[in-house]
Amino acid sequence: MKDYRLEVFKKAALCRHFENQAYNAIQSKHIKYPAYLSAGQEFIPCSIATVLEEQKINPDIFIQHRGHSTYLAFGGDIDSLILELIGDENGCANGMGGSASIQCKERNIYGHDGLMGNQIPIAVGACFSKKTPTIAIVGDSAAEEDYVLSSIGWAATKNLPILFIVEDNNLSILTEKKVRRSWEMHNVSSAFGVESYDISDDPLEIKEYLKKPFEKPLLLNINTTRKYWHAGAGSDGDFFDRYDEEKKIIGNEADLIDKETEKKIIEKWQTQLGKL
Repeated sequence: MKDYRLEVFKKAALCRHFENQAYNAIQSKHIKYPAYLSAGQEFIPCSIATVLEEQKINPDIFIQHRGHSTYLAFGGDIDSLILELIGDENGCANGMGGSASIQCKERNIYGHDGLMGNQIPIAVGACFSKKTPTIAIVGDSAAEEDYVLSSIGWAATKNLPILFIVEDNNLSILTEKKVRRSWEMHNVSSAFGVESYDISDDPLEIKEYLKKPFEKPLLLNINTTRKYWHAGAGSDGDFFDRYDEEKKIIGNEADLIDKETEKKIIEKWQTQLGKL
């Protein structure tokens, strides 16, 4: 279990330091377009990716607009993502997608394309066609869209091998769930016939619910926290930081990984920005 936790943390360190440097690049105007940073939420994709690596499952992955950490956790190229964020034609979406629409066909990662939540019906359609393991990721706000809900219900009707992940940071830009709705996602999807759970972003808890992830439709509403603004460079204020919590649990090994990864990522960003 320690090896699993450590592997998750290695991925999370990569994601966290990437997003910290992206934050700096937004402030320095090297990133000139809207950017949706995923710092604070990285333990969701990092845990899932580590579990599926252990299970030797290589799914199709349909990500949401806040998808940098998912891209990196599942093996997307770091330099290609930096280039995409600065609008370079050598970026992972040829500089045309930007932060919200990153792609990595080599890793079966397909990006959000503009309409909030529409990756869910696309993912369900692809899964229905291919009948292969599929992950569809959405935020708690986009999950409220009617086409998201109906797609989840249809996946249950067809008993598809699909894993729905709701990254629930409790915010729609700045509006909390309690203002927006009186229901919870796992209750609604359960009513559709989808096995559904409401859990935290603790790596061990996520692993517990992914023992047999693609036997039938499964939805995990994973509660997490967002470190930075909805878009751009700014802080949402004090929040519970899973990254700091895991560092404390793992101890010295985590400190070493954190420092080495930070150095690596800073060098990556400096190299690419130095070419501008």
